Amino acid sequence: MFFADDSKKLIFAYFSNSLDSIATFWNILKSNHASAFLSPDLHIHFKRTLENLFTPDIIYDTTRTAIEGYTRSNGNLACFEREERKQKHIHPTLKVMLSTSGTTGSPKFVKLSEENLLQNALSIIDYLPINEKDVAPLNLPIYYSYGLSVLTSNSLAGGTVLCTNDDILSKNFWDVFERYGCTTFAGVPLTYEMLNRIGFTKKQFPSLRYFTQAGGRLNESIKKIFYDYSLDAHILFYVMYGQTEATARISYVDPKRLGEKMSSIGKPIKNGVLSIDPETGELIYEGPNVFGGYAVRPEDLTTFSNDRRLKTGDIGARDSDGYFSITGRLKRFVKLGGVRMNLDEIELLLKNQYTGSTFVCLGLQDRLLLVGTTDPAIDKGTVIAFLRDQMALHASLIQFVHLESIPFTMNKKVDYAAITQQYDH
Repeated sequence: MFFADDSKKLIFAYFSNSLDSIATFWNILKSNHASAFLSPDLHIHFKRTLENLFTPDIIYDTTRTAIEGYTRSNGNLACFEREERKQKHIHPTLKVMLSTSGTTGSPKFVKLSEENLLQNALSIIDYLPINEKDVAPLNLPIYYSYGLSVLTSNSLAGGTVLCTNDDILSKNFWDVFERYGCTTFAGVPLTYEMLNRIGFTKKQFPSLRYFTQAGGRLNESIKKIFYDYSLDAHILFYVMYGQTEATARISYVDPKRLGEKMSSIGKPIKNGVLSIDPETGELIYEGPNVFGGYAVRPEDLTTFSNDRRLKTGDIGARDSDGYFSITGRLKRFVKLGGVRMNLDEIELLLKNQYTGSTFVCLGLQDRLLLVGTTDPAIDKGTVIAFLRDQMALHASLIQFVHLESIPFTMNKKVDYAAITQQYDH
């Protein structure tokens, strides 16, 4: 499916979790080329914008039958080769690019090397109980760093990987899960919130040995529900923390200590170091899985940084046992009445007060605190009264809205930008 000569090419791969996509993934990884992994569901406008900017030599996309300026490869019906190749220099270390935005087609990519991928997978195998008898379903997309890490770590450990595009909330997913004796699954906070709603913890899965959570902070009440379930069912529950810029994983909580470390992100992975910036309180990570910089234009493909130090953008704390926790985001703040407030802390406060309900909080130009929820039973007056008492916030500074739904990025994280665009007028 690739050009015959050995010069390094740029591939845009719109991967699903189908068997054909996974086979193509390994084909690309074994080649000399660099590849951007993207969602096949990305709007065609954004696909074309990215392709016009970076002019990839090869495009893999099962959703299109023709691409202007490209001819279909004989060896693969989903593969298209550029008719007029544009000579480009790609740094020899650059292997994979992951998008920082799953839905808006942002041209900002995280640049990763083969060594980044390998070191990340090895560190995960070091602390997760992965073995050659495992059957791991790919229930997270592989163009997302968390899903990619599930694929690479389980493959490196010699286990079985189940290729599936079924949603984890669908009946068919769990029918297949039991049919093949799956031993694990991975989830982001939204996954666990929804699994709790559909009564997952009332069921038993004899083959299940452990499950993992990353991709953002999970409501502690929900986390405790799944922790208690794991104890009753003799299953290990791993809560983890990571970023795409660290090829997915930075730290994890030992399941044996999760009960006493509910608010923690744990200790750093093997060969990784965590520290707190004494001036800003920012969490700093150092390790061999740290990325080589961002790519926002074609010229960025020519460079690859060797700096192993990553500023996470998260405000952190370290306890006496050496366990770290996240208390907020550097940029997730709003200044109201001259007082700087952490939006993540306000969200957590509301989630703990209204157990089982999901809230989103954001600042509108440092004028208002926008509080949104999808729960129609929650009363505006009681929420405003609660925040007034807890945060000393005047009612005039709070805008409360009932949301029909909460928008999420392809990576299953709250799309705060979309909410801001809707209400910030």
